[in-house]
Amino acid sequence: MEQSVELPDPFRLESGNRVRSGADWQRRRREMRDLIVDIEYGGLPPVPQKTWLEELDTSALQARGGAKRVSCRVATGPDRPFSFMLNLLVPPGSGPFPVVLNGDACWQYVTEAVAAEVLRRGNILAQFDRVEIVPDTCRSELAEGLYRVYPDAGFGALAAWAWGYHRCIDALVSLDFVDASRIAVVGHSRGGKTTLLAGATDERIALTCANDSGAGGAGSFWLQAPQSETLADLIRVFPYWFGPRMKDFVDRERELLFDQHFLKALVAPRPLLTTEALGDLWANPTGTWQTYLAAREAYRFLGAGKCIGIWFREGPHYHGESDWNAFLDFMDWQLRGQEPAQRFDTNPYPGLRPAFTWSAPGPDAADRDESSGETT
Repeated sequence: MEQSVELPDPFRLESGNRVRSGADWQRRRREMRDLIVDIEYGGLPPVPQKTWLEELDTSALQARGGAKRVSCRVATGPDRPFSFMLNLLVPPGSGPFPVVLNGDACWQYVTEAVAAEVLRRGNILAQFDRVEIVPDTCRSELAEGLYRVYPDAGFGALAAWAWGYHRCIDALVSLDFVDASRIAVVGHSRGGKTTLLAGATDERIALTCANDSGAGGAGSFWLQAPQSETLADLIRVFPYWFGPRMKDFVDRERELLFDQHFLKALVAPRPLLTTEALGDLWANPTGTWQTYLAAREAYRFLGAGKCIGIWFREGPHYHGESDWNAFLDFMDWQLRGQEPAQRFDTNPYPGLRPAFTWSAPGPDAADRDESSGETT
């Protein structure tokens, strides 16, 4: 990975001035959101006039000590109506309970053991199938789902799937057994790309987690490592994930006025965790470490340095029980105040210097060790 690259400074306003206050940051945050959402994702689908939950079936789960399964349909309208399924596993008791919201039901990454652990920790497990929002296929080949409702829209699939997370939250907060202040979103691979966008654009999301999300997720467009997925790879195979302008930056990534640390910074100061695999070279783990270090400066500026985490394991690209347990430990720490047994800032690349020389404005800027990226 080239170390002569200087990642763009998220504290540099479009005016050329640098952020110096909380008001400046809010202005800069709006600038970054508008820039990224427009170019990378083609905008977001419109917020519907109304979202509601239609309960279809509730059943007790005797094998899980009084937990219940609730099958629902999330509906929007009345103008341009649309609906999709949302399934809940609710722990015993009256709540209100925190929620783990996962849009990867299409891939069934949640095993029986994972579901049992989510419930054991006192959380609701809420799952929907994001490809019910829009299919994971080229729009020109199959205009289904939300594209039938908005046939002329420019948003890509990642934006549509993030919209699905937002509409689930619309529905969940209406339930008296849901703790609306403690809703966490989690996704894997392209689902992780989706949760990062969802968390960056909806402040009701209390905690965002992306697993092995790679390019267009927690990885870096500016900093590519050997064997890592590039923007050219994405646009060749999955152009429909992104907005139409993104293809203009193939082989010109450093002409983008942002990299993925900007997206992570939009989540701040709310908790953010990415779980990564050292053997998943396609997902660019070294570039992901660099965007973590850069985004951490935004968290430090906001006095929330402990609210951003990264966790690495050995192995390839998958969403396994160790990834889920790391996420649930981080959630217990951030949303319940339970100190974790593990760290969420361990540097797996001690010889890799940060790919930026700027730092957060204010006194916190001095406590970054440039040689390791670790807090001193």
